[in-house]
Amino acid sequence: MDKKFEQLFYAVLGGALAVKEKIEANSEEVKAWQEKSEENARAFFDEMAQRGEKEKDQFKQMFKDILKEVVEELNLATKEDLNKLKQELEK
Repeated sequence: MDKKFEQLFYAVLGGALAVKEKIEANSEEVKAWQEKSEENARAFFDEMAQRGEKEKDQFKQMFKDILKEVVEELNLATKEDLNKLKQELEK
């Protein structure tokens, strides 16, 4: 009877060690996946920041062009128009 308990004890101990090893292996896989996810997120953010920098000048020019069109459509005086008027008044 003692022999069977001893065998059962060792079987349970072996099973527990096997589960422990499996958990540790999975833990390493989870850590690696998290690190990879963080790296991917950083790379994505950096890529978007670089793209934003590249597109900034294009957006700025496009915005200026739109504003010029609006000023022309509303017949608003521009800085150039005001300077011309000022020169005429000074004469």
